[in-house]
Order: sequence, then structure tokens, then C-alpha cells
Amino acid sequence: MDFYIYYQVKDADAASLLAAVVPMQAALGARHAVACQLKRRPEARDGMQTWMEVYAATPSGFAAALDAAVAQAGLAAWTAGPRHTEVFTDLVPCA
Repeated sequence: MDFYIYYQVKDADAASLLAAVVPMQAALGARHAVACQLKRRPEARDGMQTWMEVYAATPSGFAAALDAAVAQAGLAAWTAGPRHTEVFTDLVPCA
């Protein structure tokens, strides 16, 4: 399963959030052998940026590990509103 998590952050909080997300993703990637990406929309709107975390080919139980990592990193302090999670699975396995 692949996880796509998107949320908003105020322009003023972007640097602090980046400093928290990058090491969190590095630890999750190393601990769970997951490829992690961090993205954002190119434009800000009304002083808000939209960011997306991507976690590809996650193992069973990854959702709980991600929730714990987010809480430990304190991401809620820099996000504006909820984190929205979308989960996708492959229709056809890669050859």
C-alpha cells in the first residue's frame, strides 16, 4: 500500500515543519524500508502552502508507526488543520 498524506502549513511555519518532517521521514524510511517523499504545491494561496508526504510500498502496520512518528515529531504544532490520508494499492504488480 502507498500512503499519500496532504495538509496545509502557514508560510511562516514552513521552515519549522520542514525541520521536523525530514528527520521523521528519514527514520521511518530506515526503520521500515519505505521510500519516502515530501512534496508541496508550487504556489501558496492566502499565505498557506499545501504539502504532501508520500510513503511507497509500506509494510503491514505502517499506519500505526506513521501516526506515532507524527505525534513524536510534534507536526501538529506547524500544520494548519487536519492531515488527510489517502491509501492506494497497486492494480497490477510491477514486473
